[in-house]
Amino acid sequence: MTAQKTTRTKRAKRTEGSEAAGGKAPRVIRKYPNRRLYDTVESRYVTLADIRRLVVERIDFVVLDRKSQQDITRSILLQVIAEQEGGGAESLMSRDFLSQVIRSYGSGLQDFVGRYLDESLQLFAREQRDLRDRFKNVVGVDPLETVTNVAQKNYQRFKSLQEEVFARLPKPWGRDEKE
Repeated sequence: MTAQKTTRTKRAKRTEGSEAAGGKAPRVIRKYPNRRLYDTVESRYVTLADIRRLVVERIDFVVLDRKSQQDITRSILLQVIAEQEGGGAESLMSRDFLSQVIRSYGSGLQDFVGRYLDESLQLFAREQRDLRDRFKNVVGVDPLETVTNVAQKNYQRFKSLQEEVFARLPKPWGRDEKE
């Protein structure tokens, strides 16, 4: 690689990182032909779990195919959903729901169904946020924050108890106390 091309690449990476941090442009993730995803801000390869973390943390990003420069963000988000749905945990989408979504492709209702689902989820999120705010105004605490704090305290208590139990157990035969 020539020195000029190397400098141009480094400059592009700095620009992408500063724009994402400043809120001007979304973070750029590049998908290489070997199907690996590269985060240009963190300068490292990322997994679908990392992409999920970006979504959960509401970090704006775009996934670009390295060769064609095509925006493939939706495709990657669908892969994240597929991984979540197949992960063994309780599914968010039923088989019937997924079948209905598939049937809506190619029909005259495709645009309507997409808008309807999008607006329904936005309404659900807004109602959930409003309910939390009303609960906080009446009771004086955020229920989600309270549950998170209780879970964190319980985890710390369990961890302390576990450490105490293991500290009191006799050492295995032939082991020195210093090990």
